Amino acid sequence: MRLLSAFVVVFTGSAIGLPNTLWYNKSMNYYKVGTIVNTQGLQGEVRVISVTDFAEERYQKHAELALFDTQDQFVRVLKVKTHRKQKQFDIVKFDGLYSINDVEQFRDYTLKIAAENRSELESEDEFYYDDIIGLTVFEGERLIGTISEILQPGANDVWVVKRKGKKELLLPFIDSVILSVDLVGQKVIVDVPEGLDDADAD
Repeated sequence: MRLLSAFVVVFTGSAIGLPNTLWYNKSMNYYKVGTIVNTQGLQGEVRVISVTDFAEERYQKHAELALFDTQDQFVRVLKVKTHRKQKQFDIVKFDGLYSINDVEQFRDYTLKIAAENRSELESEDEFYYDDIIGLTVFEGERLIGTISEILQPGANDVWVVKRKGKKELLLPFIDSVILSVDLVGQKVIVDVPEGLDDADAD
């Protein structure tokens, strides 16, 4: 199975017209691509920590991204001018933003794409993050809890399972632990390895 990064935010309302015929539709779903964590140099570039498996596509020249502030309010649409990788960062420059003064206000802001622009999955074993959050987790017939968060600590993602009356359970996203994902039935079947659940030792 493969998990692809994208998070959904739902808005309601009408469309807002923007300069250069770019549009933001408040009734559409938007998915997180990355967070602007800092500026880069003096020429208007920004450093982005991305949560997308399609960075080359998302940041290709002329690609459009919606910018949201730290309160998750829409700010404007940005059009990519240049993109390059630098260690764990995506370095992005946008049309019309020429200096550090133009972009430093965007620190900690979020870049998103419209739902209609989200890439199609290639197989039934691929999932987006927002598909997984909220699913009910079972081990056999035993109810464990609900997936509340997905962490990215290293090589494998970790699914955080919220449980009633117990500490959260952290499940690595590997085939031996995550046995099946049923999006229609809204459930996940897992096999919790011995020693992984601290509550069992209490």
